[in-house]
Amino acid sequence: MFNFSDQNDFFARRCVWVNGPVIVGAGPSGLAVGACLQEQGVPFVVLERADCIASLWQKRTYDRLKLHLPKQFCQLPKLPFPEHFPEYPTKSQFIEYLESYAKHFDINPQFNECVQSAKYDEACRLWRVKTVSTSGSTRSEVEYICQSLVVATGENAERVMPEIEGLQEFGGEVMHACDYKSGEKYHGKKVLVVGCGNSGMEVSLDLCNHNAKPSMVVRSSVHVLPREIFGKSTFLLATLMMKWLPLWMVDKLLLILAWLILGKTDNYGLKRPSVGPLELKNTQGKTPVLDIGALEKIRSGDIAVVPAIKRFLPGMVELVNGEKLEMDSVVLATGYRSNVPYWLQETDFFCKNGLPKAPFPNGWKGKAGLYAVGFTKRGLAGASSDAMKTAQDIGKVWKEELKQKKQKVPTHRRCISQF
Repeated sequence: MFNFSDQNDFFARRCVWVNGPVIVGAGPSGLAVGACLQEQGVPFVVLERADCIASLWQKRTYDRLKLHLPKQFCQLPKLPFPEHFPEYPTKSQFIEYLESYAKHFDINPQFNECVQSAKYDEACRLWRVKTVSTSGSTRSEVEYICQSLVVATGENAERVMPEIEGLQEFGGEVMHACDYKSGEKYHGKKVLVVGCGNSGMEVSLDLCNHNAKPSMVVRSSVHVLPREIFGKSTFLLATLMMKWLPLWMVDKLLLILAWLILGKTDNYGLKRPSVGPLELKNTQGKTPVLDIGALEKIRSGDIAVVPAIKRFLPGMVELVNGEKLEMDSVVLATGYRSNVPYWLQETDFFCKNGLPKAPFPNGWKGKAGLYAVGFTKRGLAGASSDAMKTAQDIGKVWKEELKQKKQKVPTHRRCISQF
């Protein structure tokens, strides 16, 4: 018999008992956990606020996007990319892979289920996950009850919108990079791209290729590396060197090779950090930019590099050096953040920024059946590693309980039962 602390709320909404873990998020991380749980024979339910899997990839990425790393470093557990896919799959190919992945492992998320809150009930030792369904014109509330909760919403759940003086008075088009699709409509226009990470560089390059006039704001130092060195993936080369050499030496070698191939980026307004690219990635989670052509456009002057913004004025931007530039549009390539603090009522495992407190590789498991997948700042490979460890741990507990109860494991199609 259940003894919930808030019985009025409990009976006010439809309640669903999940005979297995609830996975929040149907992106690559959530799908990877689901596939690994299927292999373990553990039933589960995946909750997704959007109407499709991998909504970030399907709805919030630009058209020219490709995987920045070779496909062998981006494949999810148990199913590699098709052999005919190129080394760097396109956005549409990656989405095709994810959809076939979900179909292959029979993963059927509950779409349009936006999690409002998730809280562990100490009295009954169960998780209570409250959702609002946004399907169609009707609004329904559901509470899922489960023993394990897998947070797979990832590091990039919400856009970061910076507060910049005068932005509302600018008057021209202002959008986040997640709403940018193509530079086609910006032909001949002056566009300010705020941010110089991989997204900022690629958006600037795309604008340039569509005969726009992009200016890219560079506020801080950044590592720019060639995507390939001597025909081999820079990431692959770094991975191989890390097996034999200390990290600081690998960083030194990468920077020497980058200088030989790209030249001194400081000459173009792209000052390098004092810390090496791999060390910076490991300690601060900052990913180096893998150049795919933007640097050449910067050298030629087709992409202007400008310093930080002081304020916006009607139809123009004023920079910290006093220069004023007329602009037609602004693209904010200012990144993303986790949304976990908005719905997970837990303070021991996650920080205020929505990332696990424990550093990699120990940030995947919390207390009371709480797990996190996709928060390693190590891309799809990190998410896959966490997914496998999470599924193994849940499977171990699941099988032990089954042994004690002496009952059969139902398939996940029958894992939901309503009170």
